[in-house]
Amino acid sequence: MRLVPNSLHDEVAATLREQIFDGSLAPGSFVDEIALCERLSISRTPLREALKVLTAEGLLRHEPRRGCFVNEVTERDLDEIFPVIALLEGRCAYEAARNASDAELQELDALHERLVRHAKAKRINDYYATNHIIHEAIIKLADNKWLAQVIGDLRKILKLARLQQLHAPGRLEQSLSEHLAVFAALKARDSEGADAAMRTHLTRQREALREVARQQKSRVMS
Repeated sequence: MRLVPNSLHDEVAATLREQIFDGSLAPGSFVDEIALCERLSISRTPLREALKVLTAEGLLRHEPRRGCFVNEVTERDLDEIFPVIALLEGRCAYEAARNASDAELQELDALHERLVRHAKAKRINDYYATNHIIHEAIIKLADNKWLAQVIGDLRKILKLARLQQLHAPGRLEQSLSEHLAVFAALKARDSEGADAAMRTHLTRQREALREVARQQKSRVMS
């Protein structure tokens, strides 16, 4: 594929970012600059600028005299990130409860109806997709660009981990209940309640991920 010169390093960064997220560039893998330059038909300069962008985002790490590698997310990273993102998304829910119009709440209602249908049908991939749309909608309703920016950066790191918390026993039903609690607070214009419900939702996500990790470890050892 041939990339156009306009904002070339941004386009290269976007291409590599997508390859990291879809697993084409696996966690821990070496970023082969020569091979990438040949495959993308670009010079080293825009590639290295793109690598700087992805390193700043935390998706890559640079090792002196060795080059760049795709970052790996550890359990400690998850323990440190989830409390922060819970606080930030909780604040988004707080501000969304104050800002959302009746029409915007109706749109959220339709999304939650879709979420309920996916949960009842056990369509986990569709549930994940709708869940993501709902979180993004609440962030947008908060109308705070700084919150949105920091959450976006943290979510990129979480995406590296390819998290599957809905596979924990009972988690799908629990997640749906948590989402409905957040939405009930938003409809009631209860800022404090929306904040608390969102923080609970993110905290329980982390708990579910620990359970999934324990199950995977048990299967490997058995």
